[in-house]
Amino acid sequence: MEREDRVETLSEAECLRLLSTVPVGRVVYTEHALPAVLPVSFEVLDGRLVLAVRRGSATARGLDGTVVAFQADLLDPVTRTGWSVLVHGRADAVRDPEQVRRVLRSGLRPWVGDPDPLFIALVPELVSGRRLFPTGQFGSTGQFGSTGQYGPGTPGRTALRP
Repeated sequence: MEREDRVETLSEAECLRLLSTVPVGRVVYTEHALPAVLPVSFEVLDGRLVLAVRRGSATARGLDGTVVAFQADLLDPVTRTGWSVLVHGRADAVRDPEQVRRVLRSGLRPWVGDPDPLFIALVPELVSGRRLFPTGQFGSTGQFGSTGQYGPGTPGRTALRP
């Protein structure tokens, strides 16, 4: 039986921090009046999510200038633990040459290779996330037990291994 005390609602800051620990997420947008979901490479830069897509693709056309959703997670199917973050916001192609050079220097490239990628900046407007704890590891005080396994760089926590 699932217990609600295994679920922690994450702050926006923690959601953005967790997003910066994974290289691939899923972007949800509209294509031909239907929802489309696609894995994309991304980075968190200056509080924005920057997605790398193939220039001239249907995805690039479907994202530029629209409101989209973006989801990423790190889940362990054995222990049924991990985290999931959902972001909604406006997506626009990065057109400023200096910003494009900065993103290129970061090494971000499309999940499907492309020598001339298009970068899409997603400004988070709604951000939500949840962390799932192992049974018995998250008590009514909202604190981890001594063996919690979450998020690198967080005191008392170790990174989840998929």
